[in-house]
Amino acid sequence: MTPAWCERLYHAKAAELILYGRALGLSHAEAEDVAQETFLALWQQPGEPENATHYCVRSFRNRALNYRRGLWRRLTRELESQRWFERTPDESAAERAAMRCLADLPVPQREVIVLKLWHDYTFEEIGELLDVSPNTAAGRYRYGLEKLRACLRGKDYERDEPVRGTIALLGAAPPIAKT
Repeated sequence: MTPAWCERLYHAKAAELILYGRALGLSHAEAEDVAQETFLALWQQPGEPENATHYCVRSFRNRALNYRRGLWRRLTRELESQRWFERTPDESAAERAAMRCLADLPVPQREVIVLKLWHDYTFEEIGELLDVSPNTAAGRYRYGLEKLRACLRGKDYERDEPVRGTIALLGAAPPIAKT
């Protein structure tokens, strides 16, 4: 019989872990395998860990990184990298472009973006999970988003010429009306 805490955690985090596994470079099937191994190990724990969610994601990450080390898995993963997300018949061109841009990010930036947006982790939690400072996690997130914006606008991220002046990446907020 599965402990109730483990079952709740599975329903809350399994899909997110599979996406996180994809961000770490695993195929969909590999991410599912690692998620299954992670939850099996959690189920075999004598009791609920102090911070079960953090423990689960950290355990998944460690298993995923160990899994990626094999040569045959690497070759399979490189072939699979063309299908980073599951395709659906009703996805738009914009969705395909966003998925392609996300898949092209460096792994550390992609990893932080997935943890921040899909797992709702704070930069402090991401820093603890990845063994980096919260500022490093925030920097990876910021640089990754800049690269995504540039990719989706069709502009090159790298600049050869010096930049003179401010570049507005986001529209300005409307002025506050005086009453």
